[in-house]
Amino acid sequence: MAPVDLNLLAPEQRHDHAAAIGSPIIDARHVAVKFKVEGGMVDAVKDVSFQLYRGETIAVVGESGSGKSVTARTVMGLLTKRATVSERSSIDYDGRNVLKFSDRQRRALRGNRISMIFQEPMSSLNPVYTIGAQIIEAIRVHQKLSRKQATERTLELLRQVQIPDPEARLNQYPHQLSGGQRQRIMIAMALANNPDVLIADEPTTALDVTVQAQILNLIRDLQKTLGMAVILITHDLTVVRQFSDYVYVMQNGEVKEHNTTAALFENPQHPYTRHLLNSEPRGNANPMPADSAAILEGRSVRVSFMLKAGGFFKPQLKELVAVDSLSLKLHRHETLGLVGESGSGKTTFGQALVKLLRAEGGEILFDGEPIQDKTRDEMRPLRSRMQIVFQDPFSSLNPRMSVGQIIEEGLVVNRLGATRNERLERVRDALNSAGLPSNILSRFPHEFSGGQRQRIAIARAIALEPEFILLDEPTSALDLSVQAQIIELLRKLQDEKGLSYLFISHDLKVVRALCHRVVVMQHGKIVEEGPVEDVLSHPKTAYTERLVRAAFEVAA
Repeated sequence: MAPVDLNLLAPEQRHDHAAAIGSPIIDARHVAVKFKVEGGMVDAVKDVSFQLYRGETIAVVGESGSGKSVTARTVMGLLTKRATVSERSSIDYDGRNVLKFSDRQRRALRGNRISMIFQEPMSSLNPVYTIGAQIIEAIRVHQKLSRKQATERTLELLRQVQIPDPEARLNQYPHQLSGGQRQRIMIAMALANNPDVLIADEPTTALDVTVQAQILNLIRDLQKTLGMAVILITHDLTVVRQFSDYVYVMQNGEVKEHNTTAALFENPQHPYTRHLLNSEPRGNANPMPADSAAILEGRSVRVSFMLKAGGFFKPQLKELVAVDSLSLKLHRHETLGLVGESGSGKTTFGQALVKLLRAEGGEILFDGEPIQDKTRDEMRPLRSRMQIVFQDPFSSLNPRMSVGQIIEEGLVVNRLGATRNERLERVRDALNSAGLPSNILSRFPHEFSGGQRQRIAIARAIALEPEFILLDEPTSALDLSVQAQIIELLRKLQDEKGLSYLFISHDLKVVRALCHRVVVMQHGKIVEEGPVEDVLSHPKTAYTERLVRAAFEVAA
């Protein structure tokens, strides 16, 4: 077979332009953006061209730092003052180059004809204004409507995005809504003025699989109803395959390959595209010894919280049972998955089992020894044997401490290593085991990527040579290829060091690749458990079936 000329995989025009009806609503050519940083300029986007036609969805995929979001922000005119757009760049909207627009023309276009949904709704919604006030403002900035008319339109939008009890939501604040509801509010704001183009920047990254499926299906239904064109920015290839018509693959600020979705998935040409497609979590957990003893056991564990309801003068206390008398057994050398939607009690159960939260009922045994009544001081000798890796390494690593100090701190606290040199040796060994070079000891967390920070968090845990690690959503914020590396690393460490993992996640693809058994939770109860392949291939409850369908088909 003749070698493929990689330069021909991403021409200026789309491969299907001859079959397209009409001209593109957005035609971007030679988009290049530089950012001024300390010590010079960084090329964030280099010579990117793409076309979007009315009523279709194009997907822009790639890892963090590939330039996807910067490209979208260039279209919207939302770049910082440090950014410089190349003179050669052009972005035509309906035949007019928006890069030549005045600030006033740009504002009239933004949020009116072209709208954007951002990745993190909590940082995009103003916490001091009610939901109603924020949507009404988005409408009245662009339309000459009275407050009453704008309120009616707001209620109509909330119904359109399927927010329950929209009248009550008008006077609520963002923190009073769930993640999925906040994302629906962002969609309602984006649709307020019936835009021609909707840019969705990682709209479902932080959401559960079932909520993700609902949000994506909602965008698709609204697109059909309103005839919008959609630019979907994501690193989730299952989503791309299901929802897009045409795909652009970006790496290091450049488009490496583009094609229709069907053609790109059936026959990827560029090595990077093939790498991305092969990065989906694959494989299964390595077999565990048949006669493994239990290392961690929970028997009828119960955790509840008292919530305040009612007014200031007549407060009412209401009990929320987060973990409802649950039992669980984890064996040595085993990975047990704990899955369920947000609010199902997974993390609370996990933290109760390692005594980070107080369980008010039941028994917890670690290596056969009851620990539920142990005090903080009595738990200290056991702490080096049980470790935790949290979801967000950026908030769990101290930004003022160097990598060396972060990893050594646990050794000092637990009095491991007789001398400083001995401790540093263990720190270097832990970094090497986590796939990191040992010459990064003096660097700080902000100098690393998300995947590298998660490896530092894993190195910190394994430096103490534990027997058990609680992994709380350790891959949810990571790109697919980085996810695959972390899964491989966890498998390798389990084999080398005989570790046992309790793996909390809502990503069933990762659970299938890493876990031996799985426990499914809903509303503080266990609804199903068993070997991972049995539960995910033949779910016995409707809830598990819905989770599986949402994860593997994105069609809940």
